[in-house]
Amino acid sequence: MNEFGKQCVRLRRQDHSLLEIVRITGKGKSSVYPYIKNIPLSERRIAATYNANKLHLHRIAAARKGKSLRNFKKFESWGKETTLLVSHLLFDGEISRASCIYNNRSTALIERVRNSMGAIYEFKPKEYTNLKTGVARISYHNVALANYLKNKSEDLLIKAPNLQRELKREFLRAFFDDEGCMDFRPNTNARRVRGYQKDINILKLVSSLLSDFGIKSNFQKPNEVVISGKENLLKFQKEINFSPGVFINGNRTNSIWKKHLEKRDLLGRAISSFKV
Repeated sequence: MNEFGKQCVRLRRQDHSLLEIVRITGKGKSSVYPYIKNIPLSERRIAATYNANKLHLHRIAAARKGKSLRNFKKFESWGKETTLLVSHLLFDGEISRASCIYNNRSTALIERVRNSMGAIYEFKPKEYTNLKTGVARISYHNVALANYLKNKSEDLLIKAPNLQRELKREFLRAFFDDEGCMDFRPNTNARRVRGYQKDINILKLVSSLLSDFGIKSNFQKPNEVVISGKENLLKFQKEINFSPGVFINGNRTNSIWKKHLEKRDLLGRAISSFKV
């Protein structure tokens, strides 16, 4: 194990959370997680985190009492913008009791979520960028909005199999933009699109929606859906693909490219590398 890995293990055994280790090391979540995934937090720390979050939410609720409600537009049916918005909040975001938060290194995806939210909510989000990791965060603090979108997120997961084809495509693109990576290693002939999600039911949904486009996928541990083979990668490129402006992180400790590359370009390289 390298020195960075040993540092991650040491910090985890000191009962630091994933986000705390990210802040201490200045590395991304995907670089830290493989080293600590099998080292659980102590029950004391889990309980303390739960109580702190609960207290924070109570403070937010108390601070909002007596303030006017910031209205938002409700929607009855699913469209492109609403599907994108709720999908991104599901995958690389968070919908809590009082807030809707989205985190990403891609400015293109941050702007997409900002614009999609702007279609139903006119108030600007709070913004923060971690200068060490380059990850940006936008957050909308509105109890009624968060509660509404939480219900809508549950509705989307139920209705996704029966959405129009174009909306299924937007759902899948949001998933792979947020949770996916292009695993292309020429030296070992590895050519795979991988998507991580801790909720196995969402992975099953993603796999089912991919099959609607004729794309075969399989599951690998821990909690990954994988697309491989030239035919499947070609179909993924044609039907779904990664969005422009979504890059792999060349600064990751385990990066083989050592530079930022668009995921869609790397997918194209992987497909071109197949022998005719």
